[in-house]
Amino acid sequence: MKHVVVNDKMQTGYSYELTEKAGKNFDPEFKPELTPHQMLKLGVFGGVYMRDCTYEFPKDWFVNAPFQKEGSYEHDPKLNYFGVNASQPLSIWKKKGWIYKDDPRGWFQWYCRYYMGRRISDEDARQIKRWKAMTRHIAQIKKNCRIGDSACRPRQRQALLHWAYDSRNL
Repeated sequence: MKHVVVNDKMQTGYSYELTEKAGKNFDPEFKPELTPHQMLKLGVFGGVYMRDCTYEFPKDWFVNAPFQKEGSYEHDPKLNYFGVNASQPLSIWKKKGWIYKDDPRGWFQWYCRYYMGRRISDEDARQIKRWKAMTRHIAQIKKNCRIGDSACRPRQRQALLHWAYDSRNL
């Protein structure tokens, strides 16, 4: 079992245990199509997400990931795979109650830690339920777009990438 201590701009002194092997033993209902590494490499969150906490995760996750230049914290939609902004501000996430106290950056931070092997039963169930709810966007793309037409509903496609669904070939 590995112990992780977090000290970054959004979390100081938080620690957790990795009780599973990285990328293994997921809840049977949770079947992400993309790993955190693949998501970052494709371009998600405008190039600013998690830049100050890269030490917490494998270095290779961040190789060739489109990030803003150091010192710039402006979200840049051009760095996203579909070139559009599909994010809401953290203030909205907090207002809607989507943020879990141990993962102040939201779902993707939870997913990265879950992927690495952290398990928190109730929170895992809540986040997996939220992940499953994103399938409504897949249905809308399939209903309204030709297969592979990435210009059709790019915001929904980008949002799906944020949730580990591979929307590139829908």
